[in-house]
Amino acid sequence: MKTVRDIMADNVSACKPTDTLSEAATLMKERNVGAIPVCSDNQELLGMVTDRDLVIRGYADNKDGSRQVQEVMSEHLYYVSPDVTLQDASEAMAEHQIRRLPVVANGKLAGIVSLGDLSVDDMSDEAAGRALEEISERTELQ
Repeated sequence: MKTVRDIMADNVSACKPTDTLSEAATLMKERNVGAIPVCSDNQELLGMVTDRDLVIRGYADNKDGSRQVQEVMSEHLYYVSPDVTLQDASEAMAEHQIRRLPVVANGKLAGIVSLGDLSVDDMSDEAAGRALEEISERTELQ
């Protein structure tokens, strides 16, 4: 059975908690992503910042681009190890209503797996579809 290690993106850029909102937004633009992990100097995962965090917790609350990422990042995280099965990863995404799941090995950020990663893999396409369906259904109910 395939594991997260087989399909995860391992060339992940990260922010530091002291980086500015503007730096995080620029990194998202450069990497064409909607979420960036926030890590310590030794790559320990501390949080995630999304484009939505920047808008809702940042700019909509009148925080300018020079404010620090730690003011808007999500600290309540769900993550998996690289050895978790794709089925288990998709179930965790559905259960916790998340589209991107950080991958942590030996206490450090090792990569990220997204619903998109799951959907392009033939073996996990069905699991990704179920996860997306559950995420979408719960979002519509809120």
